Amino acid sequence: MRSHFLLDPEITFLNHGSFGACPKPIFEDYQNWQLVLEKEPVQFIQKTGAGYLKTSKLALANYIGCDVNDFFFTVNPTVAINTIMRSLDLKPGDEILATNHEYGAMDRTWHFFCKKTGAKYIQSIISLPIRSTEQLLAEFWKGYTPKTKVVFINQISSATALIFPVKEICDKARELGLITIIDGAHTPGHIDLNIMELNPDYYTGTTHKWLLTPKGSSFLYVKKEKQKMLEPLIISWGYESDTPSHSQFLDENEYQGTRDISAFLTLPKAFQFLKENNWKERTDICKQLILEYYPKFCELLNTKPICPLTSEFLGQMCSIPINTINPLELKELLFSKYKIEIPITQLNGNFYIRITLNAYNTIEDLEMLKHAIIAIIETTDLLILK
Repeated sequence: MRSHFLLDPEITFLNHGSFGACPKPIFEDYQNWQLVLEKEPVQFIQKTGAGYLKTSKLALANYIGCDVNDFFFTVNPTVAINTIMRSLDLKPGDEILATNHEYGAMDRTWHFFCKKTGAKYIQSIISLPIRSTEQLLAEFWKGYTPKTKVVFINQISSATALIFPVKEICDKARELGLITIIDGAHTPGHIDLNIMELNPDYYTGTTHKWLLTPKGSSFLYVKKEKQKMLEPLIISWGYESDTPSHSQFLDENEYQGTRDISAFLTLPKAFQFLKENNWKERTDICKQLILEYYPKFCELLNTKPICPLTSEFLGQMCSIPINTINPLELKELLFSKYKIEIPITQLNGNFYIRITLNAYNTIEDLEMLKHAIIAIIETTDLLILK
């Protein structure tokens, strides 16, 4: 599979989770859309582009399980969360309930919002190691108070790679009358997703990670009854449109001036690529390798897994606890000397080396990492075995 990707063959790439990796056929499709745009930009932007966009949206809607009229594309989940945040009518003292496992950019977004509004960002402490879903849920809901108005949670944590039980959280939040916002950046193409079954108020995910499209392709789903309350992040021609469509929600959020939507249009090609290459079978192998190698790396580093070794908590990523005095130097050494692209993540004062596998990875890649870690332990003080 490696030959289908544009990745540097000299690098052992164990970091699909950060920004994805685009296969050659999908990238060629992306470039083709850019050519179509440049050959007749006026017709594309003002007329034909909307039809191309609808075709791509239909393909994605079918895959993620929602109505094609209930979401629009964004360049990334950060834009999506900023759009939601600006539309929330929260008062001083109102609380947003999250966890201490959220993505750093999202934490910063909520801190900014709370400074502006006087609302409070409450992060329930989810202790590690996770013992069970019941434990996780109990710890999460300890943060709930009568002032809680919003639940915000990532479906898969970036730092720890843990899968969170968002269905159970959405169900209870709905019973409590809370607004639910799910950050599913790592979900589409990684684990099963059916937005209608989850039934959140808002859901954002990427297609440029596990669905393999070019960078800058994500989406924001908004439940129908919340759509009129969503203010567009950018005011442009879709606001009070001269030629309104069937949906004010889409008018205001899909057309935001001149921009290249080519990455959004590659989804039909991406789904074709996944189907032709038996992607589920390949990714199932990746998930099995994660479960197999996670305890091996923990043993090597003299640490312990942060969750039960099951598909309930782990997909194609795992974060192995490490003891290091200089995580940045460790990451740079792995890349510069050993040619391994892999992140060192940090959460709540703890450090992890996060392995991400996709179909282009092999057991040899994992063995390369193992040998590099052994060499670093033997020749430096960057990894401490307590």
